[in-house]
Amino acid sequence: MHFLTKAFFALSLLNLTIHPAIAAECSAKSGASTVPLLELYTSEGCSSCPPADKWLSNLKTDSNQLIPLAFHVDYWDYIGWKDRFSTAEYTARQRKIAAFNRAGFVYTPQFVMNGRDFKGADRSNLNGIVESSKKLASRANLSLNATTQANGEITLKVDAEAVKPSDIKHSDVFVAIYENKLVSKVNAGENSGRELKHDYVVREFFGAYQMSSQNAFTKNFTLKPDLKNKAYKFENMGAVVFVQNNQNGEILQSLALKFCDS
Repeated sequence: MHFLTKAFFALSLLNLTIHPAIAAECSAKSGASTVPLLELYTSEGCSSCPPADKWLSNLKTDSNQLIPLAFHVDYWDYIGWKDRFSTAEYTARQRKIAAFNRAGFVYTPQFVMNGRDFKGADRSNLNGIVESSKKLASRANLSLNATTQANGEITLKVDAEAVKPSDIKHSDVFVAIYENKLVSKVNAGENSGRELKHDYVVREFFGAYQMSSQNAFTKNFTLKPDLKNKAYKFENMGAVVFVQNNQNGEILQSLALKFCDS
C-alpha cells in the first residue's frame, strides 16, 4: 500500500474513533412572550373523556403559541378498566391545582389553562387566551436541548431561570415527556369496545425542582427507548419544561421541544 494511502486510511480510522456517533441534535429557547400551558386531566375509564381527548388531538397547535399536555389520572381505574397511562402522581397534581383554585373536588375531563380551571374549551376561547398571552412578557427564561445517541437513547438538557429576582423563591420547575399517536383498545369499563386515540400524553413527569439562590436550574436526563418497559417511540415524543408559582399555581413560562428525527 502506498505511504499516502496508508496515512489517509489511518487518519480515517482515527477520525471514526474519536468522534462518537450522534444521530441528531435539536434545541429550543423561550421567547419574550409568555406561552400558555393547557393541561387536560383525563382517563380511559371515563365515558365523557374521549371527546376531550379528540379535541386536544385536533388542536394541531404551534408550540410557540400554546403547549398542550394530557395527564391521565388513576381514580377511575377501579370501575373496570386500568388506564395504562394513569398514575397517582398525576392525580395528586390535579388535586393540587384544585387547591390552588379553591375547589373542593376533582373531575374528568378537566382543562386547566396556566394553572386555572378552563371551562368551555372551544377554539374561540382558546384563541383569545393565546392572543392575550402574546402581550404578556415572559417571567422565565427556558431552554431545552435533546441529543439522540446512536444507541437510541436521548440526552435531554434543561435550563431555567426566573426573569425577576422576586420570583425565584416561589418558582418550581417541572419537566414532562409526552407522546403522540397512542392507541388503546378498551375492553372493560365505561368505554368498553372502543378504540381510543391519544396525543400529548404525559409519559414521564419530573419535579418539582427549585432554582438555586443564584437563580439557576440545570438538569440532564437520559431517556431510554425501553424506559420502565414502556416501549417508547421517540419519533412521536417530545419534552416540555414549565415554571410554576408554588404559592398560587400560576404558570410563569412554558417551552416545548419535539425530539428530533434520527
